[in-house]
Amino acid sequence: MKYSTAFVGLLATTFAKEMPKDEVRAAELYDSGVIHEQIMSKKVGKWEEEREMGLMSAAASNPYLELPFAQCKNGKVQPFRDNATFTFNCNNINLHHFLSHTDLGSTTGAGSSSWGWVSDDGREFAIIAQGDGAAFAEITGGGKLRYLGRLPQPAGLPPSNWREIRTYKHYIVVGSETYDHHIQIFDLKKLLDIDYRKGPVTFDPTTDITGYWAGTNDGRAHNVLTNDETGWAYVVGARPRNSTCRGGLMFVDLSDPANPTSPGCAHQDGYVHDAQCLIYKGPHIKYLGKEICYAYNEDSLTIYDVTDKKFPEIISITSYEGATYTHQGWVLDTENQEFLILDDELDEVEGRGPAANGRPTTFIWDIRNLEKPKQTGYYQGPKVTIDHNQYIFGNYAYQSNYGAGISILDISSIPQNPTGGGIREVASFDVYPEDDALRGGGGLNYVGTWSSYAGYPSGYILVNTIERGAWVLKVQKPLPGMAGAK
Repeated sequence: MKYSTAFVGLLATTFAKEMPKDEVRAAELYDSGVIHEQIMSKKVGKWEEEREMGLMSAAASNPYLELPFAQCKNGKVQPFRDNATFTFNCNNINLHHFLSHTDLGSTTGAGSSSWGWVSDDGREFAIIAQGDGAAFAEITGGGKLRYLGRLPQPAGLPPSNWREIRTYKHYIVVGSETYDHHIQIFDLKKLLDIDYRKGPVTFDPTTDITGYWAGTNDGRAHNVLTNDETGWAYVVGARPRNSTCRGGLMFVDLSDPANPTSPGCAHQDGYVHDAQCLIYKGPHIKYLGKEICYAYNEDSLTIYDVTDKKFPEIISITSYEGATYTHQGWVLDTENQEFLILDDELDEVEGRGPAANGRPTTFIWDIRNLEKPKQTGYYQGPKVTIDHNQYIFGNYAYQSNYGAGISILDISSIPQNPTGGGIREVASFDVYPEDDALRGGGGLNYVGTWSSYAGYPSGYILVNTIERGAWVLKVQKPLPGMAGAK
């Protein structure tokens, strides 16, 4: 059913739960960094517990070394018929390959972000963030990870579980929470000439990188993002928070990747945890052609006009019911830019707002008026778990829901029904079976999958996990508009 524009507007009014930011609470809990430090401490504590249990792939007792292709049958993937230990819940997703972080060259056995790159001749590459650097692998035609090599972090630095990577054209931009790490820029074309039969290549973090930007104060940054269309990178969550930029959007000019420079930052709403920056093509005529950043600022959706990097402006700051830690989100359609989805990384844990039942809650926003965005509804996943990073390709959102693994949602109904009532899960794969017996089929712990990348034309999906390694999955029966569909 298709709803009229007037009815969609009525739904937005009826279900809107947006509200002004609570300035007192923001100053006490968010601007101070208290909540963020608590979350990071909780994660580190859990990961150390897992390390002691032998779940990190660097531990000799870890059994996850390499898993072969296995079909999803009757809701289960079992790579080895004679070993029930290796059994994963699934729905419409096959396992094609898995390599541990150890087999991908890491000595720390801890994973975080991931991204993908497709070369001009169609080769598909995986970039896998780890505690001590970034691993590179090619995804073969059969869905195997072929380990090619790695870019270590700068020499002499301690490892960090937080490492974020984005591509800019044929480069990657790498940031980390490690002191004195700053930003690495590496040319992925170096991967094209690697002969894997001679063994993986370890690149020199000083001489083999294209560029290095040392503008992140003490070297720590929580996240990085890029905009190919404009040639800019954005470093967010840099510390300390009391610096000039307050952890906000730091602008890095990539027009010459060998010599990155910065004209300044957007500090007005303080710390930015994640963002997506696009040339605006949506219905709000006033902003056509401007570069807009949709930012996730711990307790709000904050929208910036960053067209003039020396004088960026805030368009709107909007919070919502149950806002506990506004984490990340994505615009449904980069051409129309009428709606976006947003996740909160702490509301399930704290039992606040709609997520009080512990189910991962995806908030839907009508952004057709950038100055007055409206939260029109939400979708909740079927298991008890915490939501994390989610990215949209076509009509599908690929969500990394920590211990519950990856969930693929058909979000095509949102423009006609922004309440979320038409969203449905069409595929899933649970990478962390240890919590399957807990309440609701999962648990409220920061374990399992950190991120995924589903932008490969082949339809393969890269999933990076905290404890074990990288997975290559593929939807068993691809749906219309999905990569790999016939």
